[in-house]
Amino acid sequence: MSRGNRAVVPEARMALNQMKAEIASELGLANYESIDKGNLTSRQNGYVGGYMTKKLVETAERNLSGKM
Repeated sequence: MSRGNRAVVPEARMALNQMKAEIASELGLANYESIDKGNLTSRQNGYVGGYMTKKLVETAERNLSGKM
């Protein structure tokens, strides 16, 4: 049985990819979408995912509290 990363809301994929590119750029990883991620350290790749998660949680918390 293959699990993989399946988007719950497929329409959000483009927005998430854009967010990933913006965060990578903020972290000094230019052209993140076109570079070979295998050449990056685990730390570099982890930072991108970690900051994405942090921003998504912050957005969800704001939306739940009604403070957009």
